[in-house]
Amino acid sequence: MLFVYILIGILVLIAILHLTAKKQYVVKRDINIQKPADKVFEYLKYLKNQDHWSPWSRKDPDMKKVYEGVDGTVGFVSKWDGNKEVGSGEQEITGIIPGKRIESQLRFIKPMKSTSDAWLAVSTPNPGITNVAWGFSGKNKFPFTVMTYFMSMDKMVGKDFEAGLKNLKEILEDN
Repeated sequence: MLFVYILIGILVLIAILHLTAKKQYVVKRDINIQKPADKVFEYLKYLKNQDHWSPWSRKDPDMKKVYEGVDGTVGFVSKWDGNKEVGSGEQEITGIIPGKRIESQLRFIKPMKSTSDAWLAVSTPNPGITNVAWGFSGKNKFPFTVMTYFMSMDKMVGKDFEAGLKNLKEILEDN
């Protein structure tokens, strides 16, 4: 009988954690690049260019990539299949606001299925300097809602975003 009470207690605790947990996540980082915004945007709108600055491309240089559509346009899809660190999935350009923002949907397959919305946005805080903001957001579903008490998507992915933006800055400022 004690076992049943313990089991019920654990289930109630999990239910309470699920009900009170954050249901959405947002990860965002930004960096200033000494390059005109039009040139930065023109580079960013092509998903294939992410192969040069993405931290995940560097974590698996042998990652298999397949592309569908016209890069730099809505509907273009970049699919990847990599090692355990990068998993597999696809990214589709879902919207472009010329000179300002590129929106995409990330559909992860491995190591776990999930969907997130991603974006790259540019702004000009000062002449000749472009701020690039890179982010993504999504919804936490059970059992990941409970896991948010013990791990943070921002802490898990934020450092990768910072590394990617640093790589992007180096590439764009060197050219």
